[in-house]
Amino acid sequence: MASTRDIRRRIRSVRNTAQITKAMQMVAASKMRKAQQAALAGRPYAEALNRVLASLANRVGSLSHPFLEKREIKKPCALIISTDKGLCGALNTNLLREVAGLPKNTVFVTAGKKGKQFVARAGRELLADFEVKDDTSSYKVKQISQFLIEQYLEGKIDSVSVWHTRFVNTLVQKPERTDLLPIGQLEKLAAGTGEHAKTEIKADENLQYIYEPNGDEVLSALLPAYIHFQVYQLMLDAKASEHSARMVAMKSATDNAKSMIKDLTLEYNKVRQSGITTELLEIATAQMAMA
Repeated sequence: MASTRDIRRRIRSVRNTAQITKAMQMVAASKMRKAQQAALAGRPYAEALNRVLASLANRVGSLSHPFLEKREIKKPCALIISTDKGLCGALNTNLLREVAGLPKNTVFVTAGKKGKQFVARAGRELLADFEVKDDTSSYKVKQISQFLIEQYLEGKIDSVSVWHTRFVNTLVQKPERTDLLPIGQLEKLAAGTGEHAKTEIKADENLQYIYEPNGDEVLSALLPAYIHFQVYQLMLDAKASEHSARMVAMKSATDNAKSMIKDLTLEYNKVRQSGITTELLEIATAQMAMA
């Protein structure tokens, strides 16, 4: 049985750990609210952009554009949006488990250290690695989407899929795949993120848009903007998922630490009481022997 000194040392250690996890929980909760607001605020814009594109497709008819052309996929590319740090539960594990099954000829672009480490351990080809901090800006994310567009237009890759974590709510985050390039049928564009991810967005027949200079040029200009915003919105969703998962994980760790402190305190009292009882018995035995 452990001594009272050892138990006190364990209680002190667990209490210090609980203070750290509690602080990390508060920090994650603060970042989580901001990230969730940013992720949810972008979804209506994504739906509106898709409606405009669908309406344009109906007006333009057939449009020849590199983003719309089907290719023979010899070298697919996967963008992995992961986290830089751990301590966020099974968020990265669930995502990278899905990525592990990709074909051997897939090349990777990563945003986040965990994804980069996974590609290195797996011995797969890494085209580029980007660092995206918590203060996600559209300018920084555009560097990622612009790189993917350039690689696609130069023929170095034949398709682009994004592997990310979709934010559902504070307790639920789901790993998902979003096909980015080539773009599918414009008449059936999906919002791409959030709870409407699988809902078809079709043109509103009651709205008659007026395009200048003409529909072809507007659509050609909107397609790159669509790609940029898709990557940006997926990045916001991933950040909201990260902070939500970390807040929940740190809260669970804090609760477990408090429960362990209670158990250790109970054990400490039992050991201490046992020691006191033993001492009393020894004193009584000594008195009886001297009588």
